Amino acid sequence: MGNSYYFRKIHSLLGVIPVGFFLIEHLLTNYEATKGPQAFVDQINWLNGLPLVLLLEIVGIWLPLLYHAVYGLYVAYQARNNVSNYSYFRNQMFMLQRVTGVITFLFVAWHLFETRLQVALGNVAHENLGMTMHDIATNPVMFTIYVIGIVSATFHFCNGLWSFLVSWGITVGPRAQRYSSIIWMVLFVVMSVMFIMSLTAFTDTQFQVPVEAHTGH
Repeated sequence: MGNSYYFRKIHSLLGVIPVGFFLIEHLLTNYEATKGPQAFVDQINWLNGLPLVLLLEIVGIWLPLLYHAVYGLYVAYQARNNVSNYSYFRNQMFMLQRVTGVITFLFVAWHLFETRLQVALGNVAHENLGMTMHDIATNPVMFTIYVIGIVSATFHFCNGLWSFLVSWGITVGPRAQRYSSIIWMVLFVVMSVMFIMSLTAFTDTQFQVPVEAHTGH
């Protein structure tokens, strides 16, 4: 019981810091695509220019993300959803949190395979990730899959923030929890719209060619 309690606390905390920060950073980076290929590449180059970027990614992103994902799948497997018997709002949200967690895990794994892993293998250059995303976004099936993955990831994060505040004793009473639900669901809508706008931006024909072709370099 004691170990389970602490494992869940760590799982909850890592879902906000640093995994949540990574999601927001990913949102802001991809949103640069709405300003054109050069803005997107400039943001990527800025991130890659950070000192000790590989160490930061391993320690600050991938290991916490791996723990959160694997333990989250365990929690989803162990969870007992009683939506059919207790069909009220929070129970529905509990079920959706587990479902979107599984979808998000599969989506993130596939997205990393299509982008980060291809860069690591030398198949795609960082500055050509916009072209990779253009190929994905212009495929109707992949566009739909990405929208589902995006909405699942943002819901899982925002609804997880509600649970985090409750489990850590920050929002205690019903009124605080009600306002918290409204705030995080508004954030869910805003983040989802921004992510979908970013994905739609990659369909622009400007992303068909390397950035050098636009700048003449």
